[in-house]
Amino acid sequence: MPEELASWADGPARAAITAFVQRVTTSGGDGYVAPAERVAVVDNDGTLWTEKPMPIELGFIMRRLAAAAERDPDLRGVQPWKAAVERDHGWLGGAVTRHYAGDDSDLHVLLGGFLQAFAGMSAEDYLAASGEYLRGGTHPTLGRGFRECTFAPMVELLRYLEAHGFTVYIASGGDRDFIRSVSDEIYGIPSERVIGTSNALAYQEDGDGASVVYQAQPDVFDDGPVKAVRIWSRIGRRPILAVGNANGDIQMLEFTGGPRLPALRLAVLHDDEEREAAYTQRADELLDRAHRKGWTVISVRSDWTTVF
Repeated sequence: MPEELASWADGPARAAITAFVQRVTTSGGDGYVAPAERVAVVDNDGTLWTEKPMPIELGFIMRRLAAAAERDPDLRGVQPWKAAVERDHGWLGGAVTRHYAGDDSDLHVLLGGFLQAFAGMSAEDYLAASGEYLRGGTHPTLGRGFRECTFAPMVELLRYLEAHGFTVYIASGGDRDFIRSVSDEIYGIPSERVIGTSNALAYQEDGDGASVVYQAQPDVFDDGPVKAVRIWSRIGRRPILAVGNANGDIQMLEFTGGPRLPALRLAVLHDDEEREAAYTQRADELLDRAHRKGWTVISVRSDWTTVF
């Protein structure tokens, strides 16, 4: 049997994880938690796979927007189609960064384009298209296939938790169905345990009987306080372990444990420019709170002997 948490260096992060798991799984101990309540929630972008120079999902959206601009030249000078045509990763990634700084103007523009780009597509067709993109695409700076951009230590953590009776959910600000297309394949997490941002859906009768199709309007943006609400609405339990890497994960981590259950809150710090990326944008508030409240910070540079 492979060594548990083999890509984790001996250090405070690994020690905090193993001590917590031992505490909640030791029958008769003060911190024992029944298996049904051993729920873990893990963010996706920047936590389970890399998100620089921009979240992988944005490349998929960009391709769809660029195709629309090819059909309609009038779109080429309008954002976000302009950024897609020009492959302006800076504008696309900046829209997300500015959101975490409190400026949602470009994010609303991006989401509006996304909604229009996929309106009318069936959920199954979207899954097929996103899965094809993820299986065939290559990361623009790492030179790795998208499926090989997952963080090996985090996948090991998922298996470690499952081996100790945890049920693990993905709770992402990214699109739910985009992640679902490969979640079982690359993370071992089935699609029904993926919580994320979603478009509004509608029932539509067609030649195959009926389909569920995307609408040109939003349903839920799964970020910030909404993450905690969605976790409860989908799971019906508080998690006892949560992992995130951005300010939008703060409320998810705060919601973990609560007044009755023990909690382990983990924050991933990207500080390894050589092997992945070094940045704290969109994570300054999370890291500040982690230091003030004693949450466990995972250093990519110091705590992971292998990244991918």
